[in-house]
Amino acid sequence: MTDRSVRGFPRDDPSWTRRGFLRSAAALTAVPVLVAADPAVAAEELPDFPAGVALYRSAYRNWAGEITAEGLWACAPTGPGQAVAAVNWAWRHGWTVRARGSAHGWSPLTITEGTSADNRVLLVDTVSHLTGLALESASSVRAGTGVTLEALLTFLEGHGLGVTAAPAPGGLTLGGALAVDAHGTAVPAEGERQVPGHTYGSLSNLVLELTAVVWDEDSGAYVLRTYGRDEADCAALLTHLGRALVTEVVLRVGANTNLRCVSRTDIPAGELFAEPGADGRTFASFLDQAGRVEAIWFAFTEFPWLKVWSVSPTRPLTSRRVNSPYNYPFSDNIPTPVADLAGRIVSDAAWYLAPVLGNAQYDAAALGLVATLSADIWGPSKNTLLYLRPTTLRVTTNGSAVLTTRDQVQRVLAEFTAFYRERLTAYAALGRFPVNGSVEIRVTGLDDPADAAVDGARTPLLSALRPSEAHPEWDTAVWLNVLTLPGTPYAEAFLREMERFLLGTYDGGHALARVEWSKGWAYTDEAAWSDEQVLGTTIPTSFGETAWRQAAGTLDRLDPHHVFENAFLDRLFR
Repeated sequence: MTDRSVRGFPRDDPSWTRRGFLRSAAALTAVPVLVAADPAVAAEELPDFPAGVALYRSAYRNWAGEITAEGLWACAPTGPGQAVAAVNWAWRHGWTVRARGSAHGWSPLTITEGTSADNRVLLVDTVSHLTGLALESASSVRAGTGVTLEALLTFLEGHGLGVTAAPAPGGLTLGGALAVDAHGTAVPAEGERQVPGHTYGSLSNLVLELTAVVWDEDSGAYVLRTYGRDEADCAALLTHLGRALVTEVVLRVGANTNLRCVSRTDIPAGELFAEPGADGRTFASFLDQAGRVEAIWFAFTEFPWLKVWSVSPTRPLTSRRVNSPYNYPFSDNIPTPVADLAGRIVSDAAWYLAPVLGNAQYDAAALGLVATLSADIWGPSKNTLLYLRPTTLRVTTNGSAVLTTRDQVQRVLAEFTAFYRERLTAYAALGRFPVNGSVEIRVTGLDDPADAAVDGARTPLLSALRPSEAHPEWDTAVWLNVLTLPGTPYAEAFLREMERFLLGTYDGGHALARVEWSKGWAYTDEAAWSDEQVLGTTIPTSFGETAWRQAAGTLDRLDPHHVFENAFLDRLFR
């Protein structure tokens, strides 16, 4: 395999080194840039576009900069009505529509690589105006899909409300999070009772109703329609993968909690991920104690960064109270040694420095936790759940969820980490270093529709956390990610091996692997989202052929003109 430049990071530019690498990577998707359109050009290229809907020129960059597009047309509707007008214009003129939030994702669900202005794609920016927030009741909130998770959780906190778990990046939009069944990390600790209004599953499982732009046969146009959680069509829209445009949702929420988060970097991976039944400080033991656990295991190191959250109504004596999120500045603002190494690896093709970078990242975490007094923090849930800013190191990642029973979590982790360690060692022996980031591990419950407290509530059909009808005893999902810098040689081949191991080992017998929609999957030796067998057979089978056909059929019926589609989604659903 030949070496290749990182997309968007040209090594032949002498200025592209060290800190410049990180500054430019951080700028990739921090804020979508909308440049006001020239009215004359807009009138020529988008004739009869709805008056009053602001038009812009915009680039698109996904999180790691691996999918890019320049000079696309974009609009920023001020409300759902303008969104409908833009969609109907697109349908009548043969354009497609792609909702764009914060673009914090990896997979080609929004824009595919190679998209250009010639492809007649209209971005609908949700973050400018579709951001309304209002309490519907003491246990529900109405939210626009362009609102960020940080804004949503801040609003809820102000009313004494919150969620059990959430993704770490507060800049995610709610609409983007729901489209891909975004999740945090939480299962009930021993003796813990679920708080009404909360779920241990994905954010999609909190939806009570949603409003989407759908085709209406009677009026011969796209219209707004609101779906309750008990309606069959809602099941496909709860996790729609970008195959729909949802403008507003009502979420069930519950009483906020105070969480303590304790970080540790002193437990060897061999102990944390030991075989089931082993004594010591195992991952499963922390799940039993607290229920909310995350491990970040930097490549070529032995001691993972373990975070353990626990419900704590009052501040423990040793904990530092935190009044805002993002309490690990050493992670968001990359220390100079890590920045220099990452820059050198990319600019000089020094991929053999992966072990050095892994150890530098571990050192930054271990020392940073002490220096910033963030090893033991406590406060309202939002302030410990959200910890990742756009200024962090931009990496690419694969993603899988393994559905199993709670008592099999340690087994899954022992099997996966043993295989990962063996393959990483084997690659290194050949002078190949496909991973220079980390392994990340989280554990959640599944999407139990009873959590919505709505009679007849539907389960999200395409959520990776949808319970298995064949195995109702499965109640837990283990989320597994391997992170590495974009363009790392042999990364795709390595991640293909990881994926084939997961899909082969957890094929529905004692556990079942499903893909994590927002990340990398369907690997060949050269690229993600490219293995035709995984796309056409493995993925539909993992969700169940009946459920897959129901979801695809519903999304087709609600958008028969395929306005909300791109080339990749067409491959996936056909």
